[in-house]
Amino acid sequence: MRSAIFKSAKSMYSSLPVLIGIILLIGLISTIVPKSSYAMLFSKNIVLDSIIGSGIGSVLAGNPITSYVLGGELLKQGVSLVAVTSFIVAWVTVGLVQLPAESILLGKKFAISRNFVSFIFSIIVAIITVLILGLL
Repeated sequence: MRSAIFKSAKSMYSSLPVLIGIILLIGLISTIVPKSSYAMLFSKNIVLDSIIGSGIGSVLAGNPITSYVLGGELLKQGVSLVAVTSFIVAWVTVGLVQLPAESILLGKKFAISRNFVSFIFSIIVAIITVLILGLL
């Protein structure tokens, strides 16, 4: 038991610089790109908006709590619901910025596969969500 705790602590300590670097990079990207510029990127096309939303959310990864606030602000700025939904799902599940750290910690093949599947499902979930809400 002690051996496992010691190995886990040592592993966390060795990955700490990579994790701190990723957190700083996410903060930098989120600060550089103004949130008002997002509305100009979308075309009101359900498929294209979901792909663009997922793409932006994949690069600007974040946590679930801030995604709700950000999603509300994007809706207020006129961004379509499908774009916001795909953005939020990708924002939380896909992380291209964290990919190097995830590759080191969990393996390159797993990290790339997980991010790819999460990206595709963020598009599918957004489209299905908007279609269901349109039926209600």
